[in-house]
Amino acid sequence: MQDKPKITQAMIDAYDEYTHLSLDRRAFMNKLTALAGSGAAAAAIAPMLAASAARAAIVAEDDPRVVTQDITYPGDGGEMRGYLAKPAGETGALPAVIVIHENRGLNPHIRDVARRMALEGFVALAPDFLSPAGGTPEDEDKAREMIGGLDGAETVRNAVATVAFLKGDAATNGKVGAVGFCWGGGLVNQLAVSAPDLGAAVAYYGRQADAADVSKIEAPLLLHYAGLDERINAGIDAYEAALEEAGKEFTIHVYDGVNHAFNNDTSEARYDKPAADLAWQRTVDFLKEKLA
Repeated sequence: MQDKPKITQAMIDAYDEYTHLSLDRRAFMNKLTALAGSGAAAAAIAPMLAASAARAAIVAEDDPRVVTQDITYPGDGGEMRGYLAKPAGETGALPAVIVIHENRGLNPHIRDVARRMALEGFVALAPDFLSPAGGTPEDEDKAREMIGGLDGAETVRNAVATVAFLKGDAATNGKVGAVGFCWGGGLVNQLAVSAPDLGAAVAYYGRQADAADVSKIEAPLLLHYAGLDERINAGIDAYEAALEEAGKEFTIHVYDGVNHAFNNDTSEARYDKPAADLAWQRTVDFLKEKLA
């Protein structure tokens, strides 16, 4: 049996540069080839760095414990699409959680996260923030390109509209929180700035809000960071100082020795189950406390 290719931190960093910064696909593969020693090794490693839609969901699409549906709802001047998940058989009003996707759009992994959140006793809505551009495509490279082309202010307004939609839904108790990952973590921080009625905000390795805007935040924050994520972590100190100065409620956890996207179980090289499990339990406990 052939040994699994060795993945180094430099390879993971190169993938992060490709998916979030300046490397295009060809430059990434050239860099990965140099790091791996051959084109064949690079071809074997690349899928291990990327997320794989083929990896099994933690909560299956047809799990009888949850009820799911694709919905549309009013956004900022246009229709938003989303994936709604609720606990099966629940008749009482429940707290609501917005599940905000990474820079690959509303994909099977984020739908799975919404189902996980529903099993914890929430009405979970995963919006497709690419709705104004026609919706999330299957091609992840195309989705990332489309994410980069979104109007940032419009995207935040669509997130605020999502809060309003869930607050008015008869199935909810009127309390709405948000959890986001990567690009979605950054959007959660911006949503906290822009939605004073947001009940709780959880950002996984997300870009921080500007220090000048921190005074507008009303929601308690839970901020998860990956210890090896130098790009995002560069903004922690300024954000923490601004939050402290403004007297905001926040908790920061840095998970040592893990990478950006450590929660994404579809990414073999970057997923870290112990860190993901701990962060998830902290997230669920926080949301239950703040949205009860």
